[in-house]
Amino acid sequence: MSLRIIVLFASIAGLVGIALGYFLRIIISMGQKGSLELQVRQMMLSAEEKSKKVIIEAETKSVEIISEAKKEAKEKEEKFRVTEDRLIKKEGLLDQRQIDIDKEEGNIKQKLVEIKDVKEKVDKIEVEKNAELLSIAKMSEEEAINTVLASMEKKYEVDIMSRMKKLEENGEEKFENRAREILATSIQRLSTSVAPDIMSTILSIPSDEMKGKIIGKEGKNIKAFERVTGVEVIVDDTPGIITISSFDPIRRQVARVALENLLLDGRIQPAKIEKVVEKAQLDINKIIKEKGEQAAYECGVIGLDPRVIAILGRLHFRTSYGQNVLQHSIEMSLLAGMIAEELGANVQIAKTAALVHDIGKALDHEVAGTHVEIGRRILQKFGVSEAVIKAMQSHHEEYPYESVEAIIVQVADTISGGRPGARSDSIENYIKRLEELEATANSFPGVEKSYALQAGREIRVFVTPDQISDLDAKKLARDIADKIESDLKYPGEIKVTLIRENRIIEYAR
Repeated sequence: MSLRIIVLFASIAGLVGIALGYFLRIIISMGQKGSLELQVRQMMLSAEEKSKKVIIEAETKSVEIISEAKKEAKEKEEKFRVTEDRLIKKEGLLDQRQIDIDKEEGNIKQKLVEIKDVKEKVDKIEVEKNAELLSIAKMSEEEAINTVLASMEKKYEVDIMSRMKKLEENGEEKFENRAREILATSIQRLSTSVAPDIMSTILSIPSDEMKGKIIGKEGKNIKAFERVTGVEVIVDDTPGIITISSFDPIRRQVARVALENLLLDGRIQPAKIEKVVEKAQLDINKIIKEKGEQAAYECGVIGLDPRVIAILGRLHFRTSYGQNVLQHSIEMSLLAGMIAEELGANVQIAKTAALVHDIGKALDHEVAGTHVEIGRRILQKFGVSEAVIKAMQSHHEEYPYESVEAIIVQVADTISGGRPGARSDSIENYIKRLEELEATANSFPGVEKSYALQAGREIRVFVTPDQISDLDAKKLARDIADKIESDLKYPGEIKVTLIRENRIIEYAR
């Protein structure tokens, strides 16, 4: 009984709890609904306020933009107005100028008409006077002139002829005497050495033991020295001397300086030889520069480009028919200056042109063309005046004489070269043959350099190993020999030695 009551109460309590929970849920949901509506309303109010602010800001900004646009439009309108006023003023000025020009043009036309009338009157008066004179003389104007001239010639014919003949004879005699006087005075005032250069240099050595060092083991040192310098070193039984032979005086001087330095050092080996020869070449270049400057100073020639003076100094080691070319040029410059002074010509142009007249010979081994043409190109390149170039280019009559200074330079060249003992034709031909021998070898592709040795009986040809192989080297030597046989004239035979050398240098660090 009690169990049923308990179950009943429990059921009633469960139903009451369920009802109470449902009621509470309804109350809570109603409360949440009210809060959502409140939030939505607040959001709507906030959105309305923001939209109002945006509208206000947009209206303010639009007012500012419109104000600025009106301001800019007003400024542009003002500029257009000012420009328009200026154009109107200019148009008025142009109209006034046009009026003035038209008025001036009318005045000029009126004056031209008046001038034309005056000219017609003058021409008419002149025609009338000429006609009146011709009617009086009863001959034409040309006939009158011819008649007067004929009568004068007939009257003074004998006197004119005698005077002309006398003037001609006296003039020729005076000119000839004056020319002799100028040349004799110039030659007398200048006295220089005319001893020709020789083809070899003798070098003294302290003892004959040095000859063995110079030759080296199996001739290694002397071969290296001859290869680097391009000269022939003659070591014979003559005590105390060594002979250096070469037709090229610059090579000979480089070899002499290098060999002297090697003898002083005492260490003679191929690697040392190359360094000493390089230093000797620098020393010779310094001498060349000094000789050029000295020549210009001695002749009183100023304003030459330093590069022209450096090229001029190379002539100290160059000979022409056995005559030292730089000394010949100095002598010519002094002679030309004296002759120009006597004749009243431009002394500076004559002296400068005479000094540089053979400058092309300093580079004729390296550049194609005659030494006159090479010299012209050198002087033009370094800005020497055209008057000097015209004066120097005619000394071999390759170009016409364009000034009195050109004739003076040619005369000075003849005087300097014509001195007794100044030149030797055999030496010049000998040098020319050696030059032709080297030029023939150098004409082949792949040849780096060549040297004529033993008075032209041997030529040593150095080739570039990258271009010429061992097989090609043999064929090239034969081709060079064949070309020498066909193109050159020489006594005996010429030995062609072709050298192909590869050097590989590395450094261990």
